[in-house]
Amino acid sequence: MRPFLRLARLAASLTLMVVAPARAEPLVLERVVVRFYAPETGGVERPRFIYERRLAFEARLQALADQDRSPDAPYRDRHVSAALERHISEVLLSSLRIEPEPPEAVVARQGELARKLLVDRVGGEEALVSAQRAEGISNAELSSILRRQARASLYLDRMVAPMLRPSDAELEAIQRSAPVALQNEPFARVRPLLLRWYVSKRLASAMSSFYQEARSRVTITLL
Repeated sequence: MRPFLRLARLAASLTLMVVAPARAEPLVLERVVVRFYAPETGGVERPRFIYERRLAFEARLQALADQDRSPDAPYRDRHVSAALERHISEVLLSSLRIEPEPPEAVVARQGELARKLLVDRVGGEEALVSAQRAEGISNAELSSILRRQARASLYLDRMVAPMLRPSDAELEAIQRSAPVALQNEPFARVRPLLLRWYVSKRLASAMSSFYQEARSRVTITLL
């Protein structure tokens, strides 16, 4: 068995620790909270892990996008559940093959769009940065999340149904059902925001549907 596989399996049941040189007490580096696997990710031989910090960050993002969130807590149980569902959906979707395989430049552009969609969802760049700081998420870790989201969205768009490039006619038709701030402005002025709102909504719905269909194939263990 390869060393990294042994470490991955041990990580599911153990907290990764090092011993501080000045004392014999363990120093916690990271904590695994969820293990899951599915045929899309390689099955039982290749489990995936979700770490406490990452899940807490993603739960904060879900809470920031929730109009009914409580000001008394950064997130609720429902936000953790939603974050877990979305995380697993994105991992599964990003693991699937896209035909034809998109060039790296396309994935990078989609990653840039994923960041804009996320900033819109959580209420601005400052809110996103604050959530990063609260859970100790580095820019490199955020980039990894955005890349995962980019590949997941490209799979949905290319292999399920087009949803990333709606026509102006589609956007004008849905403007009447958009948030009030987008309804009362000229189409040309709000088109970029309207486009991102529509795409974000379509992706969220498609990921939720995918998760419900894939749920029977996914084995999830809370640790």
